[in-house]
Amino acid sequence: MKFWLGASFSDTDQFTELARAAERCGFDTLTLSDHLFYADFASPYPYSRSGRPRWDARTHWPDVWVTIGAMAAVTSTLRFAPNVYIAPARDLFTVAKQVSTAAVLSRERVTFGVGVGWCKEEFTATGQDFHTRGKRLDAMLPALRGLWSGETVTLDGLPPLSISPTPSGPIPVYVGGDSEAALRRAARLGDGWIGNRIYTEEQLDEVLDTLRGHLEANGRSIEEFEVIAPLAVLPEAETYRHFAAKGVTGTLAAPWWLATPEEKSRYGEGTLELKLATMERFAEEVIAKMPV
Repeated sequence: MKFWLGASFSDTDQFTELARAAERCGFDTLTLSDHLFYADFASPYPYSRSGRPRWDARTHWPDVWVTIGAMAAVTSTLRFAPNVYIAPARDLFTVAKQVSTAAVLSRERVTFGVGVGWCKEEFTATGQDFHTRGKRLDAMLPALRGLWSGETVTLDGLPPLSISPTPSGPIPVYVGGDSEAALRRAARLGDGWIGNRIYTEEQLDEVLDTLRGHLEANGRSIEEFEVIAPLAVLPEAETYRHFAAKGVTGTLAAPWWLATPEEKSRYGEGTLELKLATMERFAEEVIAKMPV
């Protein structure tokens, strides 16, 4: 079981220290989310009952790739992934260049977590069509893989072209979302899947059954596929071993979400000190007890 540190909603000046601590504590990947701006969105947020986002205008949303570049510079083994990057809100070459550069500078430590997004206002602001975002992402992913290979590719309406720099190996692509369309996309075009909510066992079993079906329809097996699932369970090694047996290869954790009252009182809510202390405790109580 791989542990991903869910660092979204953290203040920007915390990320480099969180990356150092994540590497020291044995986390596999540090992940952060992607949003362009805050507004009084008309688009309903799909992951809350109210349809309102769980953050406000004061919440930091640093640029994913700039932040990954900074964190890569202070670590050597920790991987990085957006959870998830809304690629169809950008043009193909902006995405290709940013991700490829981050992969090179991090020495191949980038996973491309990608999704279609929910916020129409962000697409309007960047001049991209919100309603065709799924179709465009389906076309974008093979094109990105071709560009990241460093080889010359042919794209509609353009002369043969290539980009540089590119990494020496493939960049893993993990597709986010648990809609039927997202699971089909992950099975057809992805190297893995990232869950977009915190799942009970019953909820996850349903998703995994659907994902297995789509993988089999594409001649693939879940045993050769990465499944990153945030889990609504207490952080115990035995529980994680149970989910690993179901095919879950990784989970998302933000240990400060479960800080004790004593820890909150000692370090303060949302502080870097609280996050580092709870990460250390999680490493001792959970990560160290998992089989290598």
